[in-house]
Amino acid sequence: MNPEAIAAKAPVRAQARFETVCVVGLGYIGLPTATAFALSRRQVIGVDINRNAVDTINRGGVHIVEPSLDVAVRTAVGGGYLRATTVPEPADAFLIAVPTPFGEGHKPDLRHVEAAARAIAPVLKRGDLVVLESTSPVGSTERLSRWLAEERGDLRFPHQAGEAPDVNIAYCPERVLPGHVMRELFENDRIIGGLTPACSERACELYGIFVKGDCIVSNARVAEMCKLTENAFRDVNIAFANELSMICETLQIDVWELIALANRHPRVNILQPGPGVGGHCIAVDPWFIVDGAPEQARLIRTAREVNDSKPGWVLERIEEAVQQAERDGRRREQLTIAVFGLSFKPDIDDLRESPALHIACELAARHPGPMLAVEPHISNLPGQLDRAEVSLVDPATALDRADIAVLLVDHRAFAEQAPPARLKIVDTRGLWT
Repeated sequence: MNPEAIAAKAPVRAQARFETVCVVGLGYIGLPTATAFALSRRQVIGVDINRNAVDTINRGGVHIVEPSLDVAVRTAVGGGYLRATTVPEPADAFLIAVPTPFGEGHKPDLRHVEAAARAIAPVLKRGDLVVLESTSPVGSTERLSRWLAEERGDLRFPHQAGEAPDVNIAYCPERVLPGHVMRELFENDRIIGGLTPACSERACELYGIFVKGDCIVSNARVAEMCKLTENAFRDVNIAFANELSMICETLQIDVWELIALANRHPRVNILQPGPGVGGHCIAVDPWFIVDGAPEQARLIRTAREVNDSKPGWVLERIEEAVQQAERDGRRREQLTIAVFGLSFKPDIDDLRESPALHIACELAARHPGPMLAVEPHISNLPGQLDRAEVSLVDPATALDRADIAVLLVDHRAFAEQAPPARLKIVDTRGLWT
């Protein structure tokens, strides 16, 4: 998508209260969001602790892969509207878009959000707006308000002053699809959850600068839970498909044919099974609900457990293929295994929480023979796989050299080449079956 066209389509608002925007966290959400404001001719300060990312952006480049983002960043930086730094600077609005992983026992880890809050606190002034975009457990926006108050006793925040704070605070989760971020960021509706109605109103004004979809107002807790609910819904439905695939393996039924037939029912829409669930949202967010209401979130917890168990099930299928090759007279250390796909979903380079990468790493640790990794969207193996016995190769080379082919991600590039009949295949996506 042409960046100039994006900016031209952005809605025109009468208010011009947010001339400078500071975005903390320049990853897969923060950088596109910063660029969206910059294309709308706001002065944008992007903040990240990664010096390489900062330097790359200031040269007009990108450190992540997302269609159209490179052109948009180059335009924004070249036009003087976007620059990056490692330290927050004064602005009219601050957006926090930092990671929110979980720690031991699937407990939410808000260290990055707290660090971002304490980093922006020194440069806050009366009239500013702070928006948390990071996917977070319910109550996180209230905690953000308290963290800021601890740092700035001279300012009043919503939990102290109600409708008349010095600094307004809201929650607005991202809801974009990797690979389509630079379109959906502008077109999708946004859920605005202020700590007060006045906070929500100010946040609506901010996002109205570039969002063409509706800005729907609620409160912070509902907005936080809405984001978690959207991803938990997907997780539960994927778990049904994954569990079904394991049942069908036991009953010797082709799960792909089964799902295609069942989906001909007018009120049935079963998703496609895979090697597990990955990414920074669906594989993480449901645990935030479980942590907040452990006694009630029984189905959500079970879905997470089903999806988390799927990589182990795939490894068992690979082991069966290896044992079959041994029965055919091959020694285990002589077998070459190729894994097709490392990213968490098709046609992107994103390896975060990827079940495919987890499977590849476990396989590399277990298999005594050579291993080939095929991932068309990266140029170097990730650190976990960067070892002598693992080689990053193209699809044709892998199909030629492998004895066992494990399809983990249904990249378009893999559909273009059918595997030779001699290969033993473990297909988790139904692409070659």
